[in-house]
Amino acid sequence: MALSLYEAFVPNCQQAIGALPGMIDKGEAFAKENGISEEEMMGCRLIDDMWNLPWHIRSCWVHSAYVISLLPTGEFSPDFTELPQSWDAMRAMVKKTLDELAAVTPEQLEDVADSTIGFVLGGKRLMDFTGQNFLMSFSQPNVYFHATTFYDILRMKGVPLGKRDFMGMPRIKVG
Repeated sequence: MALSLYEAFVPNCQQAIGALPGMIDKGEAFAKENGISEEEMMGCRLIDDMWNLPWHIRSCWVHSAYVISLLPTGEFSPDFTELPQSWDAMRAMVKKTLDELAAVTPEQLEDVADSTIGFVLGGKRLMDFTGQNFLMSFSQPNVYFHATTFYDILRMKGVPLGKRDFMGMPRIKVG
């Protein structure tokens, strides 16, 4: 059975992003229990030339719900103007992302699957993709990368997370 673009992209984003609230909760609790300030946690990164913890939450939105909203325009440029700077702000961004993904219809993605979308950075159009190839070969790997890096930063700080925390809720067969 073939998967639609919607089935291949949206539920996977929902699963990966849906795991973030649990990690946020555990990260916040761990920081409080261990006297680590919110400022320290928000500024934490794996290495100096990488982005900090909140950036990865924003990136999950950028490469899922936000990109879907831009597909009909034919251009995608990342939006990092509003980074969440607290545990509650990260929770709110995740909720917004999941709400926006829940509103996407299969028809929305099928309508733009073969359309051209350009990746624009710094005002320059760097690459062109079909909508389908952009979602599957650029956006989806970015969602996983940023969700994984968020997890990795928390683990590096000592937050007791495991694979089940990262995986979220798998889509099991019912009935």
